[in-house]
Amino acid sequence: MSKDTNSQMIDAKDIALTRRIGALAFLLVAYFFYAWSWNTVDILRPYIKESLGLTDLTAGSAYTIQSAGAIVGAVVMGQIADKIGRRNALVISMFGYGGFLLAALLVTDYTTLVMQRTGLGFFMGSMFPIAVGIYSGLFGRDVRGVIAGFVLGTYNVAVAALGFLSAAAFKAGYDWKLLLWAGAVPMSIALFAFFVIPDDRRLIPMDGLSEGQTTAKSALPIAELFKPGVAKQTVLLATMTGLNFFAYQAFTGWASTYLKEDRMIPDTVVGDVLGWQFIGAAVGGLVWGYVSDRLGRRAAAWGFVAAAALIPVYLFVEMPIGLLELTGFLYGVMLSCSAIWGPWLSELYPPHLRSTAASIFNWGRVISMMAPLITAPLAEGFGRAPVMSMASIAFLAAAIIWMRLPETVKPLGHR
Repeated sequence: MSKDTNSQMIDAKDIALTRRIGALAFLLVAYFFYAWSWNTVDILRPYIKESLGLTDLTAGSAYTIQSAGAIVGAVVMGQIADKIGRRNALVISMFGYGGFLLAALLVTDYTTLVMQRTGLGFFMGSMFPIAVGIYSGLFGRDVRGVIAGFVLGTYNVAVAALGFLSAAAFKAGYDWKLLLWAGAVPMSIALFAFFVIPDDRRLIPMDGLSEGQTTAKSALPIAELFKPGVAKQTVLLATMTGLNFFAYQAFTGWASTYLKEDRMIPDTVVGDVLGWQFIGAAVGGLVWGYVSDRLGRRAAAWGFVAAAALIPVYLFVEMPIGLLELTGFLYGVMLSCSAIWGPWLSELYPPHLRSTAASIFNWGRVISMMAPLITAPLAEGFGRAPVMSMASIAFLAAAIIWMRLPETVKPLGHR
């Protein structure tokens, strides 16, 4: 087998499974700290709000600003990844989001918060398409759903850890800003990617090549997603992801504030309640990944239907903390059905566009980044719980679109 530095192509099937698993493990570590960084804008929102003297609207706009950066990052870095190699782009992104998370320690007012969240969003927006591009090339279609489940599971374990550790920090009397130092880790390990992850520019992916290409040759790869025959599909996918992000932000984005200020749950408990929700999401990613590998990618759309049904129960049914944690856990399981979007998006388009296609996932933030600006004023007039329940409508609409789009994996009995 040729080494990565050799000019000859390497068949992914010839790379030892242990090396491919090692590459995935490194990718999961990078993804953990990306997820930690992203969710500081939600989990730590009430504390950022308090420390900077912000209103609900300005505190919520931090998500909007971060999302705007992520959209640009996904589009720009997704295409760059398809041109210079996903491994190379991963290194750039790890340095970027790690550095900008550390920059949060220097934020002293709303202006510096805007600058920090814009830069952080740009580099974090690139992580999903880059990760999808890497693992889709290293693993076959019949296991990509489960791999995507591990990736999303890692994301949610990171969010759960952030929730639990924020609660622990308050119990121990530590400053919440201690949690921002996690940005130092991805910066410290980024260069190891060159030794651990195979060079995807010279890799024949598991499902073969498209037109002999492993990397995009066109000056603007994104234009290929709007060619006749796939343009409508691309627009529907972006709308579907937007509805998902709107729903997530309308409910989960305000969950910590809702628990703290509406249900009057102590700071030391809020993190635990949210932590169980993300543990559920970590488990659910594997469940839906397994389902999608065997029954098809569209089968996972039923998770959104179930999530839509659980939201009103969480918001309007009085229950003890333990039962609230269980409801949040189940919601997390259902919410993570979107775990399989990574491989699904990459399978809907040619392999040389893997990262560009996967970046569609973040295009939806055009819709979702407006969620705090819409929900915050409505919450002042109607209360947080009724406005947060708008997430159910968005999830149902996303499920309908999902079920109408092409399937890329045949159900087990039809293979």
